[in-house]
Amino acid sequence: MVDESKIIKLIATDRLHIPVSSFSGKLKRRQPKIAKDLGLVAGTPFYGDRVYARVETDDSVMKARGMKAGIDKFEQEHPRWAKVLRGYIEEERANSETHVYFGMNYGKRLTQVDYVGVMMDLGLTEASAVALYKPLMEVSRNLSKKRGDEERSVLIG
Repeated sequence: MVDESKIIKLIATDRLHIPVSSFSGKLKRRQPKIAKDLGLVAGTPFYGDRVYARVETDDSVMKARGMKAGIDKFEQEHPRWAKVLRGYIEEERANSETHVYFGMNYGKRLTQVDYVGVMMDLGLTEASAVALYKPLMEVSRNLSKKRGDEERSVLIG
């Protein structure tokens, strides 16, 4: 039997994930820019009152060849075996995926209690979850205006 409260929890989790993920992406993109702007030089570490930083270069790191480029090169050298390899790849691509699609019924909304419950499940105290609720919802609403309030899905298999 389907439990509506679990679907509510899924939707609240998805909606909270959107602004947090957006922040995460912005933070990840900023880190390299900030690090490059520090003005550090390899071999000259910085030691401050509260922080330290250093640059290390490892010349022994091998970069992975792109999958397509590697297969193309293999195909040039071993055309017969490359056919077999491409067959295996196509076989794997043909596997099915299972998604759960979900959304809100027209005119219905999740409550603050729904969202706070999800945040508490993540380990936040009730006070912290309540304090985060309003700012997260503002960001979530702004992002949902840009992408619409369409049906969402999650891959389960």
